Amino acid sequence: MPPRLRLSLQRQPLRCPHELRIARSASTAAPAVTPAAPIEQMTHSPAPIARTSPIQPPSHRNPENRRSQLLRQYTSLFRTSPLMVLFQHNNLKATEWASIRRELANALKKVDDKIAAEGRSAPALAPHIKLQTVQTSIFEVALRIVEYFRPNKDSLASGKPPSAIDPVTQTSAEIPAVSGAKDDPALTHDLSRTAYAAVKRKKGKHELSSLLAGPIAVLSIPSVSPEHMKAALSILTPKEVGFPAPTRKANPDYHDPIVQNGLQKINLLAARVDSKVFDINETKWVGSIEGGMDGLRAQLVTALQGVGSSVTSTLEGAGKSLYFTMESRRSVLEDEQKGPEGEKSELS
Repeated sequence: MPPRLRLSLQRQPLRCPHELRIARSASTAAPAVTPAAPIEQMTHSPAPIARTSPIQPPSHRNPENRRSQLLRQYTSLFRTSPLMVLFQHNNLKATEWASIRRELANALKKVDDKIAAEGRSAPALAPHIKLQTVQTSIFEVALRIVEYFRPNKDSLASGKPPSAIDPVTQTSAEIPAVSGAKDDPALTHDLSRTAYAAVKRKKGKHELSSLLAGPIAVLSIPSVSPEHMKAALSILTPKEVGFPAPTRKANPDYHDPIVQNGLQKINLLAARVDSKVFDINETKWVGSIEGGMDGLRAQLVTALQGVGSSVTSTLEGAGKSLYFTMESRRSVLEDEQKGPEGEKSELS
């Protein structure tokens, strides 16, 4: 059998009835009172809990939706691409898109190599030039926001410049919110209520709005480079612009049936160069500039020098004609002053 453990019980001393009565009253007494809060804490209400992330400001459109993400992507594309070419495509397959993008990348890379071989200090644009399909409805809204929405000008016209946003309440201190933080007029980003209300009445008023119908593809170039534009158009639409396409001997992959079948489904619509819309003929003119922007600047300098030389020759001709007129007049006056005696002396 296991050994028994002896528990030593400690006896408590007996208490008198008076002590028991005092202990019972102490146990049933009210708890200790905590000190009151400071007056400043009682007068100021606590800050409301932010329902949105401090990194993402409140938006009229839900930023988590795909349409909102596409809108921000398209507005960024408009602001960072001064040269854009619009095409219409018709049911291209994935293999056709891949083949066309491959040939386009090779042609653009050759342009960068040519510029580097000539010694011009121009950055390589081929890795940053993209051909992508867009959703026309969202693309048109992004175009209106970039073209017509001017938050700084609108705020100055109203006399209420937007103030800083409180990171806790996500609202402005100077301009009160109308119906919540997401409708605060101080918020002027692309997904805000202010941007939505500013471009709502501009629907269909832009020059490109009539072309943004059906399947659209956009070629975005981060710099105004006529050479890259010419190379891209000679690959995508050589017949429409009149630029020579690569020969079969120079580039046999370009003449594959997959590439040619895809190119037959692409049509040139227009171009956007420095916020101006160019039609097909003007787009062809931009691509036909020899030497790119450097060649255009050289042509401008030559034209200015020609104007200066013509102005100089005109001014010099006027001065010379005035000089000859005065000299002839002086000789006539001298002859008149000599009179008949002078003539006789000359004859003798």
